[in-house]
Amino acid sequence: NSSESHNCAKSILTSDRLQIVVTLSEFFNETWEAANCANCLKNSSEGLSNSTEEFLDLFNKSLTCFEHNLQGQAIDLSPNNYTEVCKNCNETYTKLNDLYNHLQRMNRQGGESAHSAHLCIDVEDAMNITRKLWSRTFNCSLPCSDTVPVIAVSSFILFLPIVFYLSSFLHSKQKKRILILPKRIQSNANLVNIQEKYS
Repeated sequence: NSSESHNCAKSILTSDRLQIVVTLSEFFNETWEAANCANCLKNSSEGLSNSTEEFLDLFNKSLTCFEHNLQGQAIDLSPNNYTEVCKNCNETYTKLNDLYNHLQRMNRQGGESAHSAHLCIDVEDAMNITRKLWSRTFNCSLPCSDTVPVIAVSSFILFLPIVFYLSSFLHSKQKKRILILPKRIQSNANLVNIQEKYS
């Protein structure tokens, strides 16, 4: 039936007591919105966006690299010794991490999908899985590139009190205490002695 009349929709969609079609439709729409699925698609929703395809390709390369470096060595490795994985997969993981950070920045500005807010759930879950494997399972870490600025700022803040007190000491006028002798009559004991002499 090609008619889009209200009665037709009512008879088809809400004919049963549970309204199962409407309930399922609302559930899937809410799930689609909550998972930000549109953020992985092109504007016209024809398929995955180029950035999503690039991310998923790098994600698969990272997992392949992890598996490749673990094969044949899993028996010899102790639970905390995955140096081969860290060394050989560092470049792939770094590219994946950089691309994810770039996608997050781009998505906040309304990127390819023209939907802002979060990345789609597939991309976020894939990155969470990779980061968990990299940091917790393999105990790998990326060198922090912000070390020098952090040390510089910390040193500057630590020296601020020293500079403040030194400058206040050098620029303040040192007041010398001048003792002013009191101009009073001598003590009462001397007056009593003078009176005794005259009496």
